[in-house]
Amino acid sequence: MLIVVITLVDIFAPQDIHLGPLLVIAPALTASFAGPLPTGGIGVLAVAAQAYIGQHIGTLSSRNILVQIVAIALLSVLTVFFALIRERRGRQLARVRSVAEAAQHVLLWPLPDRIGPLKVASLYLAAEDEALIGGDLYAATRVEGGTRVMIGDVRGKGLAAIGEAALLLGAFREAAHQHTGLPELAAALEQSVTRYQADFDSEDEPGEPFVTALLLEIPDEDHISRMTSCGHPAPLVLGPGHSVTVPGLHPAPPLGVGGMGPASYTLDAFPFEAGDTLLLYTDGVVEARDRGGDFYPFEERAARWTESSPEALLNHLRRDLLAHVGGRLGDDAAVIAIHRAAVPDVVHHRGRIDHSF
Repeated sequence: MLIVVITLVDIFAPQDIHLGPLLVIAPALTASFAGPLPTGGIGVLAVAAQAYIGQHIGTLSSRNILVQIVAIALLSVLTVFFALIRERRGRQLARVRSVAEAAQHVLLWPLPDRIGPLKVASLYLAAEDEALIGGDLYAATRVEGGTRVMIGDVRGKGLAAIGEAALLLGAFREAAHQHTGLPELAAALEQSVTRYQADFDSEDEPGEPFVTALLLEIPDEDHISRMTSCGHPAPLVLGPGHSVTVPGLHPAPPLGVGGMGPASYTLDAFPFEAGDTLLLYTDGVVEARDRGGDFYPFEERAARWTESSPEALLNHLRRDLLAHVGGRLGDDAAVIAIHRAAVPDVVHHRGRIDHSF
C-alpha cells in the first residue's frame, strides 16, 4: 500500500517534485517485522515502482532515474542482509533462552497445584532481565504426615546469587526427610551454607554472604502450622472476611552467619484452619517502592483478595505489585500461597513419603 501511494503521488505531482526515492521506506519498514524473503520481495516491488514512475513520465533512460533505481536496489539489498542477520541472531537467542529456561526450571522446580491436602500457587519475579530466577528460592516436599515448605532469600540479587540458592535448595530437599524437627533441619542447612560459604564470595558485592529462610511444617490432620525463621519475615494468614493476621515469630540469625546448633532456633506454632490461606514471601515484595519512594503495602493489598483461590490471589498481587513499581522490580521477589481446603478431598496414607517438589 505504501508503494502504491508513493507511486501515485509521484505520478500526479508537479514535474519538479520527485518522491520516488521515498520508496526505500517500504523494505526498511518490512525488515522491522518480517524476515529476509518478504523484505526482498518488497524491495523488488520498490525498484519496479521506481522504474514504472520513470517510464510513465518518459525519463526512464535518464541518468537521474537510473541512479534512483540503482540506489533503491542497493538499499534494499542491504536491508535484506540486515534482516538475515537479525533472523539468525533471533534463532540463536531463542536457543540460548530455551537452554536457560530448562536449567532454571531444574534448579527451581515449579510447585504443583496440590501438595497433599493443600492447594498451592507460586509466583517468582526476577530482577534480572531475561532471567526466570535469581537469589530468591522456595521448595516443598511431602514428609510423613505433612508437608514441609521453605522460602528464602540469598544476599544479593539476580544471577550472581543463583549458585548459593542452588546449594540451599539441594540441601533442603535432602535434609527435610532426615530431621524430625524444624530446628534440627535449620541447623543442618546452616552447616551446608557455612561449609561452602567461601565458594560464593562475590567481588561485585563484598561482604559475608548469608541467606534468610523460613521453614514451615503443615500437618495433614492438625489445623496448625509450625515454623522456624532464620532471619526471614513471618507469613500472612488470610482468613474469611478479608482478615489478615501475622503469626508471632522468634527469628534466629540468617543462615551462614554463625554456625549455630538446633538449640539456637525457635519452633513457633500458629493456627492454620480450614479455609485459611498462608502467604509466604521474600523482602523483594514488601520493599518494592513506587516512584515516590513508598513501600508496597503488601498486607493491605493481600486483604482485598482473601476469598480468591491461590492462583487468582497471586495473579492479583502480581499485577498490583508491578503497577506499584512501574513495571520493573529492583530486587527478586517470590510469593507462595498455600490454601487449606475446607473439606479435604485427598485420602492420606500414614507412613507414606512422596517425592519432593
